[in-house]
Amino acid sequence: MTVTWTTAFIDLPGPAHAAGRAFWCAVTATTPSEPRGDEGQFATLLPPAGDAFLRVQRLEGPPRIHLDLHVDDVTVQARRARSLGARVLLHQEHVVLASPGGFVHCLVPDAGEQVRPDPVTGPRGGTAQVDQVCLDVPPALLPREVAYWTALTGWPARAGSRPEFTVLDRPPGMPLRLMLQELGAQDARTATSAHLDLACGPDVGVVADEHRARGARVVDDGHPWVVVRDPAGLDYCLTPRDPWTGLVG
Repeated sequence: MTVTWTTAFIDLPGPAHAAGRAFWCAVTATTPSEPRGDEGQFATLLPPAGDAFLRVQRLEGPPRIHLDLHVDDVTVQARRARSLGARVLLHQEHVVLASPGGFVHCLVPDAGEQVRPDPVTGPRGGTAQVDQVCLDVPPALLPREVAYWTALTGWPARAGSRPEFTVLDRPPGMPLRLMLQELGAQDARTATSAHLDLACGPDVGVVADEHRARGARVVDDGHPWVVVRDPAGLDYCLTPRDPWTGLVG
């Protein structure tokens, strides 16, 4: 399958949707599109230059991330995803799937997106880019998830910077790469979930301060990365990877 573009959907519960959308627009220097959907539940975060790769959705339940893969033929690729172990949850113009580990993702028609936006520099000088969807995978599910995602995308897998990380190398110009993180034995999750990672280079602390000023809260700074919670309750990570390349410096 040829993945032509990737989009991260930020799914936010109704009571926190407005605050969450405003936060992500602020920290990504984007503008929300006009709402769409039967209940105005969808909006695209439009960058000042380049093509959009972030969207927000008002959805019942706790906040979460899901992933859209843009492809040339949704029906054909949905059949292929099923053959690799996915379950089809909804089949319309787009197809909603669950991976073998239960992570919700969609196949959507290619709309011609090609230009990845540049990283964003915040008011205190911190440079960052939302550039990764990290799949949080229980240990028992990891082999099937790695096999599924490498086969589905065609992106080669390699070891990451830590033993628990497996990185899928994205093609040049793709806005989001995928990383699978094996959860620790103490983690009680039984299905694959996901969070967003921002590449901040040496500016992790500065970016964390900028995000706090906009209403986020740091929940763990005991690693080279910082775990942050947005105003809607969604956790994400600020990492020291280069915001232009996505690689560890």
